[in-house]
Amino acid sequence: MRDVYFVLSPHFMLLDLAGPAEVLQIAREHGADLRLHMIAPVPDLVSSIGLRQHQLAPLPCPIPAGALVMLIGVQNSKDNLQLPEAQTIVAWLRAQFDAQQHQLACICSGTMIAAQAGLLKDRHCTTHHELIERLRNTEPKAQIAENRLFVEDGPIATSAGITAGIDLALHMVARDYGPAMAQSIAREMVVWLRRSGNDPQLSAWLAHRNHIHPLVHKAQDLISQHLSERQTLSELASQVHTTPRTLSRLFLQHAGLTPHDYQKSLRLAQAQQLLLNPDLSLDEVAQAAGFSSSRDFRRVWQQHSGKLPSESRGITS
Repeated sequence: MRDVYFVLSPHFMLLDLAGPAEVLQIAREHGADLRLHMIAPVPDLVSSIGLRQHQLAPLPCPIPAGALVMLIGVQNSKDNLQLPEAQTIVAWLRAQFDAQQHQLACICSGTMIAAQAGLLKDRHCTTHHELIERLRNTEPKAQIAENRLFVEDGPIATSAGITAGIDLALHMVARDYGPAMAQSIAREMVVWLRRSGNDPQLSAWLAHRNHIHPLVHKAQDLISQHLSERQTLSELASQVHTTPRTLSRLFLQHAGLTPHDYQKSLRLAQAQQLLLNPDLSLDEVAQAAGFSSSRDFRRVWQQHSGKLPSESRGITS
């Protein structure tokens, strides 16, 4: 059982807490071996919207090995992170957090707490766009990435403002429990599943989603939901109420590839899963993955992997 500690300080942002906490709670319902704790230097706190949180557990000393510590951002962080309760958290992290034994996730201005504790020195990180300069001043040796939803550097992950904490939590679920669970949680929460473009790719289904353009996300959802259908660029553009030229431009700008290449990457990922089923012929795999024919599938697969599909599944065609 892995302990996850949500660390709260005065005027904590309620969505910074609720978003990631709901992701991990749903992950528990899907079988993830997690135990969630709400902790703070004091037993009662008021959130950013005035909702009071009672019976908070104390800061653990020591932090159990293997634990995940999640630092929750606060409203008006310039002032509220200087309050005694917040500074108690800073001192606790300095004394108790060990990057060799623990993991840290910072939501929004929670990154500033980690910086004050000296945990971001020489680390790649990010935060809310309005806090970038303050983060640079707090930890000049931090390697700060702007315009990123989240950044992971070894055991320390940081995220941008508010809802980006959901993206970070989904990424952690995908990393630790597999992309299928993360996709299921994202569907249940009715949110997009996005990943960091600079992180190792766990799956084509998770790649190219680390952007914030709603039209491109909608087009990506349509592609992933209808892989077996032969959609033209014009048909796809029509469904998201734009022109083919504009959709192609936006895809390149925000996802980093064309709609056609994105579709092809998902079809290859789908085919890879289908090839594991020995009862399916190559014709059936090609059709289910959306290729026009088994010949087209063989050609694309060989270009991608350097092997024939039959070689990839370990049988002779």
